[in-house]
This record gives sequence, structure tokens and C-alpha cells, in this order.
Amino acid sequence: MPVIDYKCPNCGSSMMFDSSTGTLSCPSCGRQDNIEQLPDPLKKQVFTPDEIKQYHCPNCGADIVTEPETSATTCSFCGSAVVLSDRLSGELAPQSVLPFAISKKQAEEAFVKWCRKGLLTPSGFMTADRIKSLTGIYVPFWIYDLHNMVEAHGRATKVRSYTQGDYQYTETSHYEFYRKMRLNYVNLPLDASEKMDDKLMDRLEPFPHTQLKEFKTPYLAGYIAEKYSFDDQELFSRAKNKILPYIDSAVASTVTGYSSVSYSGKQVDTTVQRADYALFPVWMVNYDYNGKEYMFAMNGQTGKVVGRPPISKLKVSSWFAGVTAVSLLAVKLVAWGMGGGFL
Repeated sequence: MPVIDYKCPNCGSSMMFDSSTGTLSCPSCGRQDNIEQLPDPLKKQVFTPDEIKQYHCPNCGADIVTEPETSATTCSFCGSAVVLSDRLSGELAPQSVLPFAISKKQAEEAFVKWCRKGLLTPSGFMTADRIKSLTGIYVPFWIYDLHNMVEAHGRATKVRSYTQGDYQYTETSHYEFYRKMRLNYVNLPLDASEKMDDKLMDRLEPFPHTQLKEFKTPYLAGYIAEKYSFDDQELFSRAKNKILPYIDSAVASTVTGYSSVSYSGKQVDTTVQRADYALFPVWMVNYDYNGKEYMFAMNGQTGKVVGRPPISKLKVSSWFAGVTAVSLLAVKLVAWGMGGGFL
């Protein structure tokens, strides 16, 4: 049965990954095991796409119902952490994993703190506990190293004004330029989950690549993990689009000191030097206010928070009224200083 459940050798309870210690820990007796020294069951198993897709909890025997993309979850009956190993083998096996460093309690505290910073959020939203679900998810990412050969050409001008005798002259010099550059971008992350909002995941960057570990299933114990929806080839065009602003900026930095610059052509030839499949840690919170859903996400390694809270129309109106009142007062004070009094 392609389900992995890490049982504590001491008491038999299900063990989970502890973000504070970086170990596989037992919540019952406190045992801690070094993950780097544990054998990974996946290295001993080979699965085929035709294998049975029914999963049963090895602890209580209950059926485990998951979405097709899920590769690690918890049993809804007994709470045991289980890894669906056939969804992490072969082409679906990640090369690396970035373990969680932020605990669930720390994520909850950060969410409350983040809400209270919203000066224009409704008061009820800031004080009430509206968390519907706080979930630790290992999101699938592709990490690219991209090699780019860039050629750009165009025209530029320099304008100089000077006075000679009784006349003022404007001199315009015209130039043609050509640039050929080799630009390499490494460790470019792109989320590969269809369910995740791409812009939200981009805003969670940077992910500390120096903390990446060789993939082992114990890191997933106690969390939800997703397998990729898109392979590296399917995301290649998005990877190229993501680095285009950086390429434009790099080219522009070589054409400076001119009054005007116009490009007549720019060619970028991008090739993939490396594309590794990795799992990155993200805390996700779905919360509601007045019947509307909102989403909050946190980088599970750095603690960076992104999301969009609701806005109070009353607070916005009060804020604009305050700004207008201050502006009018400033105008009156200026008028008083210039004219010596008010009409």
C-alpha cells in the first residue's frame, strides 16, 4: 500500500516534522530523530502510473480521500500524518525540499499582527478571530538556471545647448549603438501548482536557496504537499517572461548618458541550463469577513506575509476627510502669513 506513516519507535504515535528543531518528532513522548540519518522508504520503492489509487490510513484503516495533486496529508479520522508515496516517485520525485522554519503558532501570531497593522481595515476584522483554516503546504516549484544571449541595437541622441555672442545654440548629436550580452539568471523559482495564485507566490519571494535540503519524505510529515501540475517545459515561457524586465534593465544600464534612447531591435535567446523540482513551504490562511473570502499567505522559511485585507469604507472616508481638513488648514495658514489676515 503506497502510504507512509512514520511511527514512533518508543510509543507508536505518528511522528511529524518539527520546524523549530528540524527533526522528525513525536508529539506524545517527545522523541526526536535526525531526518538526515533516516532511510527514505521511497528509495526502496518503484511505482507505476497503473498502480491502485485507493489509499488507506495505516494507523486506523480509514479511506484517505484526496485531490489528485495531493502527495502528503493527514487522516481526517485519526489525524495521522501520511505521505502518498506513489505521487512522489519517478518523474514526480522532487530533487530538494525547503523545510518549514515557521511553526503554526508563529504563523497565527503573524496573521493577527498583520491584521492589526491595517489602518484602514474594519475594526471587527482586526479584533475577531476569523481564521477558517491555517494550513502548512509544501508548494511545488521549478527552480531554473537560464542562459540568455541578448542582442540590442538602436539610436540615441545627445543634446547640448550653449550661448555664443548674442545667440543661443542647440546641438543634437546622433548615435547608433549595438549591444551583445550574455546574461545568466540562477535559482529562478516558479510555482507549478495550478491551484496557487502565481502573483501571490511571486510576492512571497525570496526563498532562501541556501537552506534547501535533499528531498526526504519525513520533511512532509504533518503537512500537506502538492505535486506539480505543470512540468518545466510547460512553464518555460513564463520563466522567460519573468526575467524580461531584468534583461531590459541590464541592457538599459549599458546605454546611459544620452538625452534619448530608442531601440530598433532586441533579440533574446534563452536556454535552460537547469530545472530542478523542489517543494517550498507556505502557510495559507483562508478567512472571511461579511461573507467574503480573503486569502493570506506566509513564506514558511522567512515569515514574509502577503495578502489583501478588506478595507473599511468608513475609515477611508474619515481618512480623506482628515487629509482634506489638514490641507485646508495649511492653505489658510499660508494665506494668513501672506496677507496678514483673512477676508
